[in-house]
Amino acid sequence: MGMLQDKVAIITGASSGIGRAAALLFSAEGAALVLNARNARTLEDVADLVRANGGRVRTVVGDVGRPDTHQELVATAVEAFGGLDIAFNNAAMVGPIKPLANVDLEEWQETISTTLTSAFLGSRAQIPAMLQRGGGSIIFSSSFVGTSVGLPGMAVYGTAKAGLMGLVKGITADYAAEGIRANALLPGGTDTAMAGDEAQKEWAASLHAMKRIAQPEEIARAALFLASPMSSFVAGSALFADGGNSAVK
Repeated sequence: MGMLQDKVAIITGASSGIGRAAALLFSAEGAALVLNARNARTLEDVADLVRANGGRVRTVVGDVGRPDTHQELVATAVEAFGGLDIAFNNAAMVGPIKPLANVDLEEWQETISTTLTSAFLGSRAQIPAMLQRGGGSIIFSSSFVGTSVGLPGMAVYGTAKAGLMGLVKGITADYAAEGIRANALLPGGTDTAMAGDEAQKEWAASLHAMKRIAQPEEIARAALFLASPMSSFVAGSALFADGGNSAVK
């Protein structure tokens, strides 16, 4: 029996990086999955890996900035697997890396839509289905950027990620008594495509007390904790999985 045996989980941004690692781990722990990303081919590659290891999975290709994507994800979870217990709202984008006064409105709106509005749309669709099951766990991928530090050129990204903490607290105030636990996971630098080239990864590693960046599987294990009964009294929190970054700033 795995930690998520007989649970049903939605994971957005599941085609690569932390989302991919979480999909493989959650499935190995017994969860049935509904996976989302915009790239159909890479998303199906992840689903094929889940199936090859005996897991149960469906995919929904779509833009997380659109409400119909989240409605389809929840409907698929209910129709294919009987309900929804866990949502890892992980999809995000870095957005423009430039001083704030040089940011175009369209760049701002796209970043906020993909990172913050998508989390609102996701949780709005997920909460009613979770209430039908007597509760659930909603996890948002936030960041140390915007919460513990600001980085040059990343005001838009930091704003979107920091906004997730307001959403976490609001959901907790509204729904914790009904069994829904909302928490934010705050990774440090992680070895994904978003981390950039080797020079950028080395710079990111220097920010952390552990002097390295994380592997996606390390962040996925922190998400597993928040998704599982091990965190049954954790609600409205920010879990830093940042290699000590926030502790040494």
